[in-house]
Amino acid sequence: MTIALFLEIVVNIYMEFKFIENEVSKKWIISSPRRAKRPDVAKGTEPVCPFCVGTEGREKEAYRAGGKEGDTNWLIRVLPNKFPFAPIHEIVIHSPDHHKSFDELPLSQSELILKTYRQRFQTHQDKGMVYIFHNHGEEGGESLPHPHSQLVVIPDFVKLDIAPVDFSDKKEDFHETEHFIIFSPLSSEWPDEVWVMPKQKDRFYSRITDGEITDLAKILYRLIQIFDLRHGHEFPFNFYISPFKGWYLRLIPRIKTLGGFEIGTNVSVNTQDPKETIVFIKEHFESPDEEKIREEYQAKYHKAV
Repeated sequence: MTIALFLEIVVNIYMEFKFIENEVSKKWIISSPRRAKRPDVAKGTEPVCPFCVGTEGREKEAYRAGGKEGDTNWLIRVLPNKFPFAPIHEIVIHSPDHHKSFDELPLSQSELILKTYRQRFQTHQDKGMVYIFHNHGEEGGESLPHPHSQLVVIPDFVKLDIAPVDFSDKKEDFHETEHFIIFSPLSSEWPDEVWVMPKQKDRFYSRITDGEITDLAKILYRLIQIFDLRHGHEFPFNFYISPFKGWYLRLIPRIKTLGGFEIGTNVSVNTQDPKETIVFIKEHFESPDEEKIREEYQAKYHKAV
């Protein structure tokens, strides 16, 4: 590749988005008009899934688990995002299956997804802040229904407004596994918001152990399973992994619709008591009672404020 071609590629990439800081509020905004052109099955703009088996070889893979590049016997594929909003923006395709989410995949596959997160975090951690997130469902921001996550690397000069773990108010109301503490902070911004915090602190996600990954895969499976019963099949949700030391995973069911007060003031109104959320999790985490969840534990909060 010539220097001229390399520079042209770099310029084209950076012209796709801009990091802009509001001089008054100091809030950062990413301007990325090209993102509006990305395919969206809900709008009928992507008739053939680009993540399914049979699309291998259309673009160079950043990473894969299983088989060789171009083969169809893969388990996970990582592709550069064709509509990026950061210098490094990748898609982690969870499996060849077009439909199965974390509550339907074998635990071994979910573990492989989490290990892929770790591998990509380790690959990029010296290039900026590595932010991993998953959108599920149209209301959760998912444009292509084939389950996938995204990884972006944000330049260090951008201030990310991501809250650190505050466990001070949850000394009694939590559920504990071998490696993690599951709780719903009193300061939760969303109904049924759940935080999963590793017991071994002061590390980046890149340092997660295989044992912790096995535990975390089980936690994701169970939380999504019982919330699926509580909120309805294929409920929309997001989760993200904090990019900082002292990482955690935050799971947010996207049942609530933001209203004008919240959008205008940046003050959240949570109409679900976080204490009720953790009571529900503690009761059904080990042995979910499907009938009881459907009859007694349907969420009753309003969807907008």
